[in-house]
Amino acid sequence: EQLNETDRHSLPQTAFREKPLPIDSIEADERDRHVIGITEMDRVLGGGIVRGSAILIGGDPGIGKSTLLLQVLDKLAVKGSRVLYISGEESSRQIKLRGVRIGTSSKNLLVLVEVSLENILEQIIAIKPEIVVIDSIQTVFSENLSSAPGSVSQVREASEKLIVFSKKTGTSLFLIGHVTKEGSIAGPRVLEHMVDTVLYFEGDSGHAFRIIRGVKNRYGPTNEIGVFEMGEKGLTEVSNPSALFLLEKPHSSPGSIVVPSMEGTRPILVEVQSLVNETTFGIPRRTTIGVDHNRVSLLAAVLDKVCGFHLGNHDIFINVAGGVKLREPAVDLGILSAMVSSFLNRTIDPGTVVCGEVGLTGEIRGIGQMESRAKEAARMGFTRCIMPKSGALNNVSGKKINIIGINNIKELTDHLF
Repeated sequence: EQLNETDRHSLPQTAFREKPLPIDSIEADERDRHVIGITEMDRVLGGGIVRGSAILIGGDPGIGKSTLLLQVLDKLAVKGSRVLYISGEESSRQIKLRGVRIGTSSKNLLVLVEVSLENILEQIIAIKPEIVVIDSIQTVFSENLSSAPGSVSQVREASEKLIVFSKKTGTSLFLIGHVTKEGSIAGPRVLEHMVDTVLYFEGDSGHAFRIIRGVKNRYGPTNEIGVFEMGEKGLTEVSNPSALFLLEKPHSSPGSIVVPSMEGTRPILVEVQSLVNETTFGIPRRTTIGVDHNRVSLLAAVLDKVCGFHLGNHDIFINVAGGVKLREPAVDLGILSAMVSSFLNRTIDPGTVVCGEVGLTGEIRGIGQMESRAKEAARMGFTRCIMPKSGALNNVSGKKINIIGINNIKELTDHLF
């Protein structure tokens, strides 16, 4: 459907041209969201899609961004919402084939293959969808600019016009962005400041599950994660991530420990593995997967200074099983426990979880949400939780788990094995 010349002139500009209003006269309801029906996705977004919000999703090629958003649109379309999927990378037949594989069939889900920004805005005005997906923002270009599609100026221009239109009309907008080798979203970094929510899709081809992580959210908690499993029929949400991550945990191997890590508002149990071995080369290696490399070097130095475990001539390898990335300091005690276990070649009590921040003098510092961590450990069948004494709980309501509080790492080996 083509628009007349009057409609073309009504295409959104960068200015809002609104008048100041008293804040008490502005109508707003936090509950005014599109609830998707995919629990893991709704959790990451803070309870659903806020009307008029702009959401940027980044991830490695082939990780499942397009598949997930097609599933999201299908769920919304089945509920009666009019949704539009705009692709600049695939043909409509390719999108149809993916839709057949994941079971998409709603008539409310419209597909448009287009890369011209002006034509995209014309179609959105004509169709009036409630939710729009742009796959991907790097393929969209404006005819008003002479630069090539995907350039900084083109990505900025396209994003700005689409976001302003979204705010004016209340249309929710998803922008898919490519990720560079360095792990950041390709194009101008300013994109992350322009949108309301930034989500990163994590995972690799070696694991069946995918993690979508919120790194910015104006309408909900940040660092919230949703866990999905990739299968033949698309992405399936994982309601119990702790069980998934501990599924193949060894029961009698040195260097393995379970850590309750807070991911947003919920605790998840993950296994931290360590291999400490005397080096056969001149310079010992420090290799980490899933945790900060510098943090591991710091903890090794603390062990050497405070406990007398001389790791200077040992290779240290740290891995978070399942490909999870742990960023909070509360996993310090888990990393340190795994290194001690591997260095001494002693197996940690399989019913034990540990959590706490380790200082440079060997003290164990308090961390937040201790009760939530302990409850999750008890729910998964663990019987002991070693934590900082400053925040130790007398008991966990309704759960049978022994809480052990310690002040410094010298006390750790007394309770670990």
